[in-house]
Order: sequence, then C-alpha cells, then structure tokens
Amino acid sequence: MKKETLIDIWGDVVAVKSLVLAIVVITTTTMGAHLMAPKDNQTLGLFFGLGGAIFGFAIMAFVLKPKREVFDEDVHPRD
Repeated sequence: MKKETLIDIWGDVVAVKSLVLAIVVITTTTMGAHLMAPKDNQTLGLFFGLGGAIFGFAIMAFVLKPKREVFDEDVHPRD
C-alpha cells in the first residue's frame, strides 16, 4: 500500500493529491461560472463566480472523504 504525501497547511494536514484536485476543480467551476455572466455587468459576474466557487466546493465535499482518525483516550468502555 502506497502512502500519500501529506503537507501541513494552516495547522491542518492534507494530502497533496486531494489539495491539487480541489484547487483545479474549484478554479474551473469559479472561472466557468464567471465567464457565463453577461459581459456588461460586473456585479453579476462577481455573483456568478461566487456561485461557481460554492458549487465547486460542494462537489469536492462529496468527492473527497476525510482521511483523519480521531481517538479519544479519556473515554472508558462501557461495562
């Protein structure tokens, strides 16, 4: 089993492959939505871009699963 390359970003450990995939997908959906907005309306372009970013984030939230395991050492098993 091959281990993933992990890096520390803002105090959180992430897999490089997942990070790059998320950046590519979210950038694509953001720019794609922004470019679909009417050219003469900058405000609408901003909202389309924000909507694209939220859409890309939602996609990645379903595609990528958490990789961490949390163990609580203070919990005692029930008898």
